[in-house]
Amino acid sequence: MAVPRLTPRLLLALAGLLAACVLYLAEPLMLQSLRNGLFDQYQRWHPRPAPAQTPVRVLDIDEASLARHGQWPWPRDLLAQLLERLQQAGAAVVVFDVLFAEADRSSPRYLLNQLDLPPALADTLEALPDHDHLFAEALERQPSVLGFATAHSPSQPRPLSRFGVRQRADATLPRFTTYAGTVSALPLLERAAAGGGAMTFHPDADGVVRRVPVMIRVGEQLYPSLSAEALRLYLDQQLYRIETASNGAVEQVSIGPLTLPTNRRGELWLHYRRDMTAQTLPAWHVLEGMAAGQLNGSIVLIGSSAQGLQDLRFSPLGGMLPGVQVHAQAIEQALTGSPLQRPSWASPLEALVLLLAGSLLCVLILTSGALTAAWIAAIAIAALNIAAWWAYSRHGLLLDALTPSIGLLLVYLGASLARHRASEYQQRWIRDAFSRYISPNLVRHLVRHPEQLQLGGERRYCSFVFTDITDFTTLMESHSPERVVGMLNEYLEGLIQIAFRHQGTLERIVGDGMAILFSAPLTQADHQVRALACALEIRSFTRAHAAVQHAAGIPLGRTRISAHSGEVVVGNFGGATLFDYRALGDAVNVAARLESLNRYLGTDLCVSEAIRVANPDVPMRAIGDVLLKGKTQPIRLYEPCETAIDSDYDAAYRLLASEHDQAADAFDQLSATRPDDLLVRYQLQRLRAGQRGECITLTEK
Repeated sequence: MAVPRLTPRLLLALAGLLAACVLYLAEPLMLQSLRNGLFDQYQRWHPRPAPAQTPVRVLDIDEASLARHGQWPWPRDLLAQLLERLQQAGAAVVVFDVLFAEADRSSPRYLLNQLDLPPALADTLEALPDHDHLFAEALERQPSVLGFATAHSPSQPRPLSRFGVRQRADATLPRFTTYAGTVSALPLLERAAAGGGAMTFHPDADGVVRRVPVMIRVGEQLYPSLSAEALRLYLDQQLYRIETASNGAVEQVSIGPLTLPTNRRGELWLHYRRDMTAQTLPAWHVLEGMAAGQLNGSIVLIGSSAQGLQDLRFSPLGGMLPGVQVHAQAIEQALTGSPLQRPSWASPLEALVLLLAGSLLCVLILTSGALTAAWIAAIAIAALNIAAWWAYSRHGLLLDALTPSIGLLLVYLGASLARHRASEYQQRWIRDAFSRYISPNLVRHLVRHPEQLQLGGERRYCSFVFTDITDFTTLMESHSPERVVGMLNEYLEGLIQIAFRHQGTLERIVGDGMAILFSAPLTQADHQVRALACALEIRSFTRAHAAVQHAAGIPLGRTRISAHSGEVVVGNFGGATLFDYRALGDAVNVAARLESLNRYLGTDLCVSEAIRVANPDVPMRAIGDVLLKGKTQPIRLYEPCETAIDSDYDAAYRLLASEHDQAADAFDQLSATRPDDLLVRYQLQRLRAGQRGECITLTEK
């Protein structure tokens, strides 16, 4: 009788194990991203320690260097001077993470060929030394490595080879990443340099650089990377020794005494350091003779961190770093002997662990209780992850504990599904109900009072804050959707955090607009104080955020904000399929219209008399008694002051309120001293149009 009862559980457990195996073999992009994220987290927890001594230095063509010596590209005579200074400083090898594929356009000879000059001036230019020749002569005096780029279309000529490659006689062509062609430095410069290497490295799908190639293939020819060639010259070697498997998969590349473990494509996993600031020098320091004693016997890599040169890369440690630092990290890692590697046996081992542990877990689930099985699954997953962490932290091995862990979870969940079906149904209903709400205070309230999960509402006095961005539609039309959406998500996240800090309920988000509710679902005696404090913080945040976006080239408009209080009906509206918790009533409509009213008044934030009365200590400027279209009674509005009471405005407003003849002169004087005060400008325009007193009648919504 036990067999029929175990059959469904057995089938579900086997289905979970099968799903886990299929997931591992298929290795979808999402799983690769998760695995890479795990390896990144390992590096964040345990980055490569800074060595006590390192010969690697980075010469940074930073913003300060560009400001001192001109925009990029620099004249080659200046680069020749830079090389001479490096030679004087005792640099062992200089590595250029720069492509010199074209002649120097600032060179006298280039100008002579391009311009129709008077004979005297032409003779003068012809007598001047050619910049490229000066740079080539400096390259001959200082051992240097020039970079070349890869191309996806065939090209000639190929980069010069100054090295040899040693393999077993029966070895097949290694499976390095293959390219159709290259873009090399000028032949004059390439012949003068002691070596050349590929600057190419490909980030993963998420943009993070985790591996760099040791060598690449161009057709049937092998070429070293920029990092490998720098190591070869530094170690004074002539050969690269390549070990491959029978199928051509690369196992390791050796350069003299160094052995570099690689993946099957001959790529080196990077073990990043947290910071290389101590090994980085601005280029202008060297040009101005300020690097004495810092570069003797060093490998000096020249590159740029300037944002305008667009050589910034994402790091597993978070943030971005210049591409030249990626090469520097690879060289230093090779020299200090702290590599990362994902060996060829890692995948078979992970698959075997998943199969054996999954099968064992199936048996345990079928022969023990749910709680015991849960503990065993948790212990097995914890053991896998601890073992993977130990392998990384002690031996530099990258083993994937994530995929077997997911597989064991699938096995456990599959076998436990039938047992927990009834209880899961009830929990799913509660989760589905809660998923219809987005404010934490509302969710907590409903968890404590599940009886309120029903349609209907109640009368309550509440406060509201409404926001909207001016000219957002125009912004969407003039910029790429991806860029604007990223900015909008950051903007909305900031507003939501502010609302939650003040215990507001996020009622709804419509595009770039937001409605925040106070005193519901929980009654808040100080809801008007909270609403104003929330509105003021939103005003500060949105101004700062807009300034940042303007600096980044996104002309984000002002955020209009309103705050109002009134009696509404709050509760669940909708139907059995969807609950919508919100407030309905005239006060909601008024609050929304006050937000739109900012565009006429020139204000960023306007609040009603109800908010003003509840916040007597907050300095505010009176706007007037505004009669909204369709209303019979005006509503008095105020603008909260930036810091203190605006005495000058208040004095001018008293003249306006009393319909004094000098009111226009008073606001005219204020406008002259405050050209950016839009509320003053609005009041002055009213007075010049012949409107008197505090009453403002709107003829449109």
